Amino acid sequence: MGSGDSMTNIDMQFHGSDIEKVEKFYHIKKEEIVNFSGNVNPLGLSALVISELKNHIELISAYPDRDYTSLRQVIAKYISVHPDQILVGNGSTELISLFIKIIHPEKATIIGPTYSEYEREIRIDGGRSISQALKEENDFKVDFESLKEDLAEDTDLLVICNPNNPTSTAIEHAELRQILDYCLAHHIFVLIDETYVEFTDNPDNVTGSMFCETYTNLFIIRGVSKFFAAPGLRLGYAVTGNKELIHQMNSLKNPWTINSLAAYAGELMLQDTDYINKTKALIKTEKNKFITILGSWTNVKVYAPSANFILVKIMDPTITAPMLFESLIKEKIMIRDASGFPFLNNKYFRFCINKPEENDLLIEHLKKLLNQ
Repeated sequence: MGSGDSMTNIDMQFHGSDIEKVEKFYHIKKEEIVNFSGNVNPLGLSALVISELKNHIELISAYPDRDYTSLRQVIAKYISVHPDQILVGNGSTELISLFIKIIHPEKATIIGPTYSEYEREIRIDGGRSISQALKEENDFKVDFESLKEDLAEDTDLLVICNPNNPTSTAIEHAELRQILDYCLAHHIFVLIDETYVEFTDNPDNVTGSMFCETYTNLFIIRGVSKFFAAPGLRLGYAVTGNKELIHQMNSLKNPWTINSLAAYAGELMLQDTDYINKTKALIKTEKNKFITILGSWTNVKVYAPSANFILVKIMDPTITAPMLFESLIKEKIMIRDASGFPFLNNKYFRFCINKPEENDLLIEHLKKLLNQ
């Protein structure tokens, strides 16, 4: 890609879920696009779920259990907590919204660059947010001392995406404990979004679920959209040891927000150990391949990924992320131009790990476009 390449007079950015918009804008059938922007498990939906749901379609003829007892028990076993610490909802967005409505934060600190939904929900509730920037010179890792400075006396909520999107950095237990201790002492709630935690090499050293018993100011969000490739299922769950918070959320939330098939599918997914193990093995192997190959190139900087996606900075002054996106989409390959995230400029792009043959295709095109 030379300096004469440019975008076609557009200033648009597409998310991984915007595949229909991309289809319409570029006149490419969505089925033909290799999507490296969605951060979804490349294995697709579990074969066990597909076969079993077909055999249990009759579930829709009855209301779900209002307390989702069986589902919560399966989730609790999956993440090694007590079922009473689990709250289920219609995707993580419902649970984030309920949580914000109840704790009603006046001032939140959000560690970013990250997902925009947190700030949106806080703003809708009448609160305000400030961002604590993950610094490039620190490879976008959290600096606890710097974070403490941003957690002013009037801060009542800290929001952490762990692992973080789009940087793919993760906070591990030693530092997470420091953060939780500090926030508990200063009466600050901590919301941790663990959407991508299962993709890490050692989830047990990243998840905060085992801390819920100790820290009543901790609220963790998880779901099945990414790791279990089921974004359309709209199944999320939260973990907290704060019994009063769970009581308030259950009192406020609408009943039966998860349909019977989704609840049953969730139980199947979380117990499909073969699918879980295959996913972990695939992601680890392909992640290492990307790190090795792209890490040897001179025109990019690759930030060490914890999750199933990788943030890259283009070091060639003649190439930008929008230019790269434009060139790749013409080849029916979709990456994420990350310049729309706070604190990132037009030199950053992000891509997720797909099937080996698709990953090889992306590497081939990137090598050519980045003049490697």
